[in-house]
Amino acid sequence: MTDRSGPDKRIEDYAVIGDLHTAALVATDGSIDWLCLPRFDSPSCFVAMLGEPEDGRWRLAPEGARRATSRRYVGDTLVLETTWDLTDGCVRVVDLMPVRDRHADVVRIVEGVRGTVRMRSELRARYGYGRQAPWIRQEGPDAHVVAGPHALWLRADPPVEHADGVLTSEFTVREGDRARFVLTYAASHLPRPEPVDADRALEDTTRFWEDWIGGCAYGGRWAEPVRRALLTIKALTYAPTGGIVAAATTSLPEEIGGVRNWDYRYCWLRDATFALQALLGTGYVDEARAWREWLVRAVAGHPADLQIMYTVDSDRFMPELTLDHLSGFAGSRPVRIGNDAAGQRQLDVWGEVLAGLHLAREAGLGPEESAWDLQRGLLDWLEGHWQEPDNGLWEMRGDPRQFVHSKVMAWAGVDRAVRAVERAGLEGDPDRWRALAQEIHDEVCRKGYDSDRNTFTQFYGSRGLDAALLLLPRVGFLPGDDPRVAGTIAAVERELGHGDLLMRYDPEADGDVDPMPHGEGAFLACSFWHADALLATGRDKEAEALFEKLLGLRNDVGLLSEEYDAEHARQLGNTPQAFSMVGIVNTARHLDGEEMRTG
Repeated sequence: MTDRSGPDKRIEDYAVIGDLHTAALVATDGSIDWLCLPRFDSPSCFVAMLGEPEDGRWRLAPEGARRATSRRYVGDTLVLETTWDLTDGCVRVVDLMPVRDRHADVVRIVEGVRGTVRMRSELRARYGYGRQAPWIRQEGPDAHVVAGPHALWLRADPPVEHADGVLTSEFTVREGDRARFVLTYAASHLPRPEPVDADRALEDTTRFWEDWIGGCAYGGRWAEPVRRALLTIKALTYAPTGGIVAAATTSLPEEIGGVRNWDYRYCWLRDATFALQALLGTGYVDEARAWREWLVRAVAGHPADLQIMYTVDSDRFMPELTLDHLSGFAGSRPVRIGNDAAGQRQLDVWGEVLAGLHLAREAGLGPEESAWDLQRGLLDWLEGHWQEPDNGLWEMRGDPRQFVHSKVMAWAGVDRAVRAVERAGLEGDPDRWRALAQEIHDEVCRKGYDSDRNTFTQFYGSRGLDAALLLLPRVGFLPGDDPRVAGTIAAVERELGHGDLLMRYDPEADGDVDPMPHGEGAFLACSFWHADALLATGRDKEAEALFEKLLGLRNDVGLLSEEYDAEHARQLGNTPQAFSMVGIVNTARHLDGEEMRTG
């Protein structure tokens, strides 16, 4: 493993551990550089990933050593093992977060494997995204860390010392030794929680993940990457509500040094609908049911008020702020928390929700009266507003346009409503909805298709293309053997191709479509859609080759971020990214012959 530390770390240097409420990012040098407590979108207590070590981290590693020799997850779990094989000895650090049924804990166990190794633990907690230095005091062998409403307790086998806001422990491990560290979180006004037993937590956490993945119904050719992807999707789930966050992080850049750095610790309806396909397709009905219940709560109210994203507990409020005191990942600023895109109108989301709820019903979740009432309300709104412009699925911050993908998904939502009445006997007006679906279909084919170039376009009258057009056969808008589908795939490959990967769209094709500076890598979900589209059009071998290429972009523990920089061979964007991990599951299923169902 190449030696990297500090500002030279790459996004793929991080592995994730989590407790179904939040997640920590652990680097190859043994440092937890990112952790928000008590939940995904809480202020961080470790934020070195977006700044400097002084902004908060917990490093546990051999003295003087940097990047570990190797690391892996223990089987099909979220228990991480990091190993340093040194001249005088070999040592392993086991990291985990017990699945939470009480307070949050981070458990780190040092195991001596061979010889003698001198270890150092250095914990520097900084709440409020690195701005708030805590009050720290020793309580016997433990340390108590308080910052406003937040409190941490550190219990360790080796002695812990406090100086200048840093908790350190220096100790020696020999073959067979074990040194345990437990960091426990609770609200500062509550009594001190009893820390978990580290060894028992390791056993219980390992068993939990093994039992959960044991319910996986996928038995195809790509079992290992699919199972790891499912474990990651589960890790991005907020258990109390069933919401699935887009990623565990904020502000990891789409271009190193660029400004497109967004907060992804929220639940995008579109992303979650793709996750629903993956979960239902692999047997995880309980998770799908929890998602449906979260969705119905989140979007309750007037259909016109539907947002593209919500917090994990279905809140609508996530104002976007910049944190100017942080230097950003690899100098990429600004660092942002919150996301103003929540206020955008993205017409495709109405269709995604309608299709997702229909898919859940078709997959056997059973009728849910409130879910159908919600769908009826969304359909009524869509009928009166589908012709309006929107910001599109890529969250353009320019003027609204008549995006083709948005119209196609509006069609898909109406189409699924017709199916629901005809197949499930639900109350509705299928003749009216069928006529509406035909009206949308006809307009898209008339205004969104460029016959001279034999391709659909990004929006009506556009010269540009959009990788989301690859979804046309997958959602059933046109069959895979339609020449317009083949022409669109060829045009997307030609104009958006970046080696074997795809860009989302060409920002220069239509000038001012998005006023944000547009530097980014290839968007990985689009390349999974490309593989699906190739398969739908009979190009099976090309689809499989592309899928294998995408699997090769995962990091050493099987994770993908949002994007990939092929020129510098590095991951970009927030990580681990549910949209990308879902692509692994769904495309593997399609390649193994399962029907491409999106509702």
